[in-house]
Amino acid sequence: MLEVLELAKAYSVGSFGREKFYAVDNVTFKIADNEIVSLIGESGSGKTTIGKLILRLIKPTHGKIIYNGIDISSFKNLKEYYRHVQGVFQDPYSSYNPIFKIDRVFEMVREEFYPKIEPSEWRERIEQVISYIGLNPKEILGKFPHQLSGGQLQRLLISRALLMETKLLVADEIISMLDASTRIDVLNTLIRLKEKGLSVLFITHDLSLGYYTSDKTIILYRGAIMEHGDTEKIFNNPLHPYTKMLLESVPTTHKKWERSAVNLEGRTIPPGFCKFYDRCPLGDKHCVNVQMIEVENDHYVACVKVEN
Repeated sequence: MLEVLELAKAYSVGSFGREKFYAVDNVTFKIADNEIVSLIGESGSGKTTIGKLILRLIKPTHGKIIYNGIDISSFKNLKEYYRHVQGVFQDPYSSYNPIFKIDRVFEMVREEFYPKIEPSEWRERIEQVISYIGLNPKEILGKFPHQLSGGQLQRLLISRALLMETKLLVADEIISMLDASTRIDVLNTLIRLKEKGLSVLFITHDLSLGYYTSDKTIILYRGAIMEHGDTEKIFNNPLHPYTKMLLESVPTTHKKWERSAVNLEGRTIPPGFCKFYDRCPLGDKHCVNVQMIEVENDHYVACVKVEN
C-alpha cells in the first residue's frame, strides 16, 4: 500500500541558516494492506514529522512516498489522495471549530468530496459509522465539541475517515490525552477497523500501546530507524542498544525503577556515525556507515554490534 523510500526532512539552522538539521534522515519502511505499524520513539525523534510528510502537510527534502505505485511527494491531485489517506492527531479539541456543531464536520466532508449524495442518504451513512465506532448518534449529533469528551471526539475523527472510505490512517499520539479507561476503547476501534481493511500508522511514545496494537514496529531515534520488523520479535528479542534501553526504561510494579540510559560526557558524534553513538555504551570506531541488516526473518537492526 504505502512505501517510504530514503525519506528525509531537513531544516536550516544556525547563523543565516547555513547548517542543516535533519528531523527525518533517510527513513525507509512499508505499510501493507490490513496492517497496523507502530512508529515508536522518544520525544523529538521525528515521529510526527514522518506523519506530516506522509499526509503532505510538509514537503520532504528528498526521498519518495509511494502510495499504490504513485509517488505522492510530488503528486498534484491531493484531493484524490486525501480520499484514501487521512490523519488523526493528538489533541482532538484542536481539530474542531468550537462555534460549529459536530454535524458540521461531517457536512464539510460531503460538500468537498461527495456533493452528489443526497443529505438524507448522507445522514444515514453518518449514523451508521458513528454506531460502528461504539457511539450513539442521537447523543452525539447536534452537540458542540465542548459538550463531548476527548475520547468521543477522537472516535468521531476516526468515523470521519470511515465516511471517506479511507485506506490508510495516520494516527499521531491519538490517545495520549485520554484517560486509561478510554484509551482501550479507541485502540480496539483501530483494531476492528484493521480487520475491516484499514491500514494504520500508529505514532506513539508508549511501548505498551504499540505492542498491544501493531503487527509491525519501527523504533526511531533522532530521525533514523534503529530497528524494525515483526512486533513480537522486536519486543521479545530487542537487539539494538537503543531498543533495549527503551524497554528497560519501562517502570514495573514489582521492583524499583532504575534509570538505564547512558550519557557519555564529552563524546560527540562524528560525521557518518550512528546517531545513538553518544549515548551507546558499545559505541566505538566501528560504528560508522551503519547499514540496516536482517538478523532474522522480518527483523532488521541498524547496528554493527548486534549479537543474536
